[in-house]
Amino acid sequence: MHLHKSNIHNSGYDIDTLCTAYPELQAYIFVNKYDTKTIDFANPKAVKALNTALLKVYYHINYWEFPDKNLCPPIPGRVDYVHYLNDLLERKDHINVLDIGVGASCIYPLLGHAVYKWNFVGTDIDTETLKNANFILKQNKLDSHIRLRHQKNQNHILKNVISENDTFDLSMCNPPFYKTEEDALQATTRKLKGLKKDQQNIVRNFSGAPNELWYRGGEKAFLHNYIYESSLYPKNCLWFTSLVSKKDLVHDMKRSLKKLGAKQIKIINMKQGQKQSRIVAWTYKQI
Repeated sequence: MHLHKSNIHNSGYDIDTLCTAYPELQAYIFVNKYDTKTIDFANPKAVKALNTALLKVYYHINYWEFPDKNLCPPIPGRVDYVHYLNDLLERKDHINVLDIGVGASCIYPLLGHAVYKWNFVGTDIDTETLKNANFILKQNKLDSHIRLRHQKNQNHILKNVISENDTFDLSMCNPPFYKTEEDALQATTRKLKGLKKDQQNIVRNFSGAPNELWYRGGEKAFLHNYIYESSLYPKNCLWFTSLVSKKDLVHDMKRSLKKLGAKQIKIINMKQGQKQSRIVAWTYKQI
């Protein structure tokens, strides 16, 4: 799968083990033409069941429930981001991380704490999302390690959620990729075509609520807002980071960061199967 060298999912996973741990997954299993047990990755319920089982078996997360409308994160890819961020750190203990857009699934804090014992502050603009994430934390007895904050202003990313006394080793973010709902639907249509599925009744295989999928101006606008606001908190976070789906955005990001006084900028390439992505990381501190 070309994942990070530390990613436990590099060698795939045992479907029978997953079904034993999470019997609900069994209903979605079939044997493909290669005589391999798998699921229909165009079915959002099957995708959710698989990822729930992965969390239970590999990360000891025994409760992971959220509304079907919310984005269901693919665990192998999400934990890859966590592993690459760990590579940035010289100090490995007592790490504090800010997760921007924590989501109803609370996935990055769950994985970051499970793998590296990181502590988190997760932010989101949606109060129902935060209530769901908080319930997941309480059910897994993680609410003392992972705290949540409400971003009340959708025009801001870091303002109002970082206080002057906060110190973070890392920030992380998986930004909305699309400008509008129409953009998101077009992307889903292309994906379903690739999976050779019906495109008349479009259902996103990983689901997703509006604020999870699109942002006015799209990924570019979100990232430049994030970059600008990061410059307002140069002492509060060592490494600001974000996933960036569009390679073409990196050049402008680097130019903006240099103007704002970033001392170091790193581009970390990621490959997950056929998917190419990257992490952009920057710091205002001399390291």
